Amino acid sequence: MGKCELDHSLEDVQNKLNAQSAYLPEPLYQRLRNFLSRPLSQETLNDAFHLLKKYDLASEEERENRNSQIEALLSG
Repeated sequence: MGKCELDHSLEDVQNKLNAQSAYLPEPLYQRLRNFLSRPLSQETLNDAFHLLKKYDLASEEERENRNSQIEALLSG
């Protein structure tokens, strides 16, 4: 994933998460929602935003890859 020059706010990430909630596995959605309730670095917010961006348009294989990256973000 290429680096984006924009910094995404917590609100941006929460809005993107809500927009993609119907496409994410429910447990992952809940964990990510809880994760966003704590203080996070700008880099983490940007990473989360880009993993969620166009999630609904991703292939099943790409979604599985993103899910793994989200899990890594949550446990990092």
